[in-house]
Amino acid sequence: MHIFPAIDLYDKKAVRLLKGDYNQMTIYSDNPSEFALDFEKQGAKFIHIVDLEGARDGTTPNLDVIKEITKNTNLFVEVGGGIRNMDVVKKYIDAGVQRVILGTAAVKDEEFLKLAASTYPGKVAVGVDILDGYVAIRGWTEKSAYTCFEFCEKMQNLGIKNIICTDISKDGAMQGTNHELYRELSEKFSMDITASGGVSSIEDVEKLAKLGIYGAIIGKAYYIGAISIKEAIEVAK
Repeated sequence: MHIFPAIDLYDKKAVRLLKGDYNQMTIYSDNPSEFALDFEKQGAKFIHIVDLEGARDGTTPNLDVIKEITKNTNLFVEVGGGIRNMDVVKKYIDAGVQRVILGTAAVKDEEFLKLAASTYPGKVAVGVDILDGYVAIRGWTEKSAYTCFEFCEKMQNLGIKNIICTDISKDGAMQGTNHELYRELSEKFSMDITASGGVSSIEDVEKLAKLGIYGAIIGKAYYIGAISIKEAIEVAK
């Protein structure tokens, strides 16, 4: 299992939200690149970046920060947040991003999803963000009509190879992740599944690794010192 240390960007700063609430934001650094360099120093090969302003507004206000990270590290960079047209996809790929994550757009615009996936094979993942069993969109501010499993089945049928699934109720809460959800997903689908939201201890990492899923995202637990990225990578092996 791969470990994806995470940086959430807002106003060019590294921040975290609690359960996706923009009113409950903690700022961790004015220089997010420092974290990316630390991840690499601890042995990370991957990084998961979310542009929170982009997720809410469909823009790319933190593109310069992301370019800095792609230029100054050898990390495999995946980016999500507000990627809703081909211009934005191209901007990120041209900036050295290896994988873009479509969230709202994957739910709302199937033609765009198919075009992006066929234009950039292997470089498009879908974010499946779960709120009360349904897929949430627009920076987690709205619920769609799809249940988690309905939507994942649709993605698999469309040929999507990689999904990042977040249980919003667990995100940033430091109360453990939803192991049962990832167990069900891994049994039902053959896509690469990355667990996101609430990975708050080495025990969480161990349990997820035993499920044989593709990846786990570590956010707040790193920032408050609850998980060492180096140790998580060892356990995930």
